[in-house]
Amino acid sequence: MKADKIRNMDLGEIEREAQDGQEQLFRLRFQMGMGQLEGLKKYRGLRKDRARLLTIAAEKRAAGETASAAPPAKSPAKKSSARGKK
Repeated sequence: MKADKIRNMDLGEIEREAQDGQEQLFRLRFQMGMGQLEGLKKYRGLRKDRARLLTIAAEKRAAGETASAAPPAKSPAKKSSARGKK
């Protein structure tokens, strides 16, 4: 995805696209873990596209633009490790 196209989107759309990209990356990472390495180029491209989306979203937030009816971004829950605690 080109940066010019992303800049024409509003912040809510950008955040939705970034979330979709994160889900696609998860699926590809899972497939690659199962030994299906056909998606390596696609995986790298998705990572770069998602980075572009997040960078432009940060620029728009810094400029004072707000997301219009965008769902809140989900942050992955941290797992607490019981190892090492006695």
